Amino acid sequence: MQTDLPIALGLDFGTESVRAVLIDSEGNELGVASSSYAHGQIVDRLPTSQAQLPPRFALQAPLDWIESAAEATRLAVQQNGVSRDRIVGIGVDFTSCTMLPTLADGTPLCETESFQHTPLAWPKLWKHHGAIDQTDRMNRIARDRNESFLSRYGGIIGLEWFFPKVLETIELAPEVADAAEVWLEAGDWFVWQLVGCDAPSLPRSTCQAGYKALWSSEDGYANADYLAAVDPKLAEVAAKKMPGRLLSPGEKAGVLCEEMADRLGLPAGIAVSAATIDAHSGVPGVGEAESGTLVMVMGTSSCHMLNATKFQAVPGVAGIVDGGILPGLFGYETGQAAVGDAFAWLLKLLNLDSFDQLAKDALELPAGSEGVLCLDWMNGCRTPLMDGSVKGAFTGLSLDTTPAHLYRSLLEASAFGVRWIVDVLREGGIAVDRFVATGGLPHHNPAVVQIYADVLATEIEVHPSQQGPAIGAAVLGMFAAGPSRSGFETIGQAAQSMASVDDVDRKIVYPNLGDRETYNRVYQQYRCLADQTRRGES
Repeated sequence: MQTDLPIALGLDFGTESVRAVLIDSEGNELGVASSSYAHGQIVDRLPTSQAQLPPRFALQAPLDWIESAAEATRLAVQQNGVSRDRIVGIGVDFTSCTMLPTLADGTPLCETESFQHTPLAWPKLWKHHGAIDQTDRMNRIARDRNESFLSRYGGIIGLEWFFPKVLETIELAPEVADAAEVWLEAGDWFVWQLVGCDAPSLPRSTCQAGYKALWSSEDGYANADYLAAVDPKLAEVAAKKMPGRLLSPGEKAGVLCEEMADRLGLPAGIAVSAATIDAHSGVPGVGEAESGTLVMVMGTSSCHMLNATKFQAVPGVAGIVDGGILPGLFGYETGQAAVGDAFAWLLKLLNLDSFDQLAKDALELPAGSEGVLCLDWMNGCRTPLMDGSVKGAFTGLSLDTTPAHLYRSLLEASAFGVRWIVDVLREGGIAVDRFVATGGLPHHNPAVVQIYADVLATEIEVHPSQQGPAIGAAVLGMFAAGPSRSGFETIGQAAQSMASVDDVDRKIVYPNLGDRETYNRVYQQYRCLADQTRRGES
């Protein structure tokens, strides 16, 4: 291994922790570390006042992001005695839409004395579902006005997106909305802190804006007349409280400032890439730079990302953005709102400590879980319904039902959700040719990938790294350093060199094709249960 190759740092901000990976230009992982957020997900009580939070709230503490990133970076650098001077670029991926209001100098409102006890002054985590009424109204007005941007989002504005969360604050905490001088995504906020610029020049990610904030390179944000029809103050936010430069992931946002260099234990002056969404980062993170491969970034929730050569409006797809994942291709985002979260919920419900025996027992059951059927909407349905209000279900229970039946049926339901996504894409004229799984879940819980392969009746490649999004962030950071420092002229070149896998090293999970007929039948039952549940709830 060469010891003078340039190195990039990838910082992957997840729901519970941040992961740091150091990787050189030939794909050698030189350090990997993670650090949990001190406050984790704030879903029950506000840390400052211990006040009970309303249902569906999910917040985070912004200083946790900096402290955990600093700890993870220092640990990664120490692992193999990496020379800090070889680090030429930093890339950042972040959960999205996780967003917050700040002052003009970047101070989060929740860190001010006036608003430290006000929940809606805190960052809203991606899974914050407090804006149901606001989302419904935005969708109704957009449909009534026949807004053109709806075609890029499958006809639906998502509950977890940027403007519904802003509108929730305008209506429920107007004092916070009035005090906010800047509204932005957490990924953009962190990059802002890294480069230390003023508000008018803060770097905003076209990936985050395109998928979560109704932005396109042709039209900008949703038009002012529409936003004003929803609420005049919402139009004012877009016009006056969203300053900055819009940059594509991989574009240089600036260089590491002295203050953050000291916190991270790195030299100042390192190139910093514009941020990207964590799931989208998983695509370059597994070395995929072509169209037709569904990259399944599997964790607490899952996002299934696909590049295509054309734009095709597909109902139910969460977002279609030109260059949203990689330049020159249309990035299609789909996903499931509860995957690892749902498995962890069931484990807790069953009062079990480990998946090991449960997974073994579940895989010994026949396909179809002996009639137990699950609907995996434990945190709503992202694709294709884009509806955070729907609920999950188990049916076919009897006195003979065991924990293994419940678990297998939940695994199968999650796989049926992916199959539904694939059907939506293919029926919309978008090719899905290959499947690659990445993230921690495929490695920690192999039963998930096996059931997915069985239900899809196709092989699935499991990328060997458990840090796909972090590696993707490192790829973007390396590219941001420029060809003179990195040696790469395109992001595709960087992705292929830093993250692709040789054929001999590929791990393929093969389907049990003997279960195809059973799963075809049970999948139709799953779709029927979904229809019945939606009708019942409406």
